[in-house]
Parts: sequence; structure tokens; C-alpha cells
Amino acid sequence: MSSYVRAFRLSIYLGNADVDHHRPLSAEILFRARRAGLSGATTLHGIEGYGHSGKIHDTPKWAIADRTPITVHIVDTAERIRAFLPHLDDLAGKCLIVVDEVQVRARERAQG
Repeated sequence: MSSYVRAFRLSIYLGNADVDHHRPLSAEILFRARRAGLSGATTLHGIEGYGHSGKIHDTPKWAIADRTPITVHIVDTAERIRAFLPHLDDLAGKCLIVVDEVQVRARERAQG
């Protein structure tokens, strides 16, 4: 029987063209998560999607800006995710931030 533990997942939805001080917003979020000591983070590049505007963003054919969706996922303990959220306050108007409780199958960390 597998062992599962409770954790929080922080999902941050943004677009490929979103930047913070001339740096891709996804890279800035990863930098902050690493600096805060979170367990890990993954950035996923989507094919297409839409948000509050209802406009579908897909791979541009002849567009100047690539607005395809990007999601950053971070999974850690509830306490560590809650402590990290203030590090995103200045970005809240640029992206959608979602926190939900998840069940994580416990595994041992790699040695080395």
C-alpha cells in the first residue's frame, strides 16, 4: 500500500510574453521559489488556452508576441507555501495564483 501525505500545490497561470523587469515572469517565479527554499518547481508550456478575456491564445503564426500559456507548479507543505505567497504579492496583478490541497505519494529523496 502506498503512503500519501497532505501537501499544498501552488499553481501560477501566466502567458509566455509576461515579464517582470525585462525577465520572463516564469523564470522570476522559479528564482524566487528556489531562493525561498521550496522543494521544487516545474514550468509547463501550454499549446493554447484562454483566460478572463475569453480570447484564445495559441502558437502565433505571424504575431510579434507569443501569448501561449505557461503554468508554474510548486508542491510543498502548507506552511512553506503559505510563507511563500507574500513573495508573489507584486506579481498578483500579472497572473492567476491558485493554491489547493493535494495528496502526494511519499518518496525518498535522491542521494547525492
